[in-house]
Amino acid sequence: MPDAYDPPMTPLVLTILGDDRSGLVRAIATEVTAHGGNWERSQMAELAGKFAGIVLVSIPDERVAAFTESMVPLQGLLEVTVQRATSRTDGDGMLQWTLEILGADRPGIVSEITTVLDHHGVNIDSLTTGTREAPMAAEMLFEAVAELEVPPTTDVAALRSDLEDLANELMVDLDLGATD
Repeated sequence: MPDAYDPPMTPLVLTILGDDRSGLVRAIATEVTAHGGNWERSQMAELAGKFAGIVLVSIPDERVAAFTESMVPLQGLLEVTVQRATSRTDGDGMLQWTLEILGADRPGIVSEITTVLDHHGVNIDSLTTGTREAPMAAEMLFEAVAELEVPPTTDVAALRSDLEDLANELMVDLDLGATD
């Protein structure tokens, strides 16, 4: 049963970065809870010995300043940046698409793909990339999955054509499709 009084909440985005070790997520979660907040969404990962993440929390309005101050002592463990979340109004009517890429790794793939996406006004909601050894070969493969927001006014045929031309030039497999 909800409390008789639910305080107004402020959404905050935390970015975190530090040397990977146990207890980092707990340190942030403890402060969120101590300030009456709610952990809404997060994406975190360890990369090359560093732990990085982005977290969306909601903190009662009257506790935002105290919560923000509570992040300062964590600087010995993590670098934490606290920013007020902004609401997006430009996402209305956007088409949801997924882009998958797989091919031989080489410098510049992400730059070239994102240049084409930007040219067509496509927004990247999420991007996951990685490299792995190719089966039965000595080369490295690059793989990426992107969740995209495509404006309804975008010429999808032109977008697809530009991406396919680039995929041929980069010698990668590319799959672009609407998300159900």
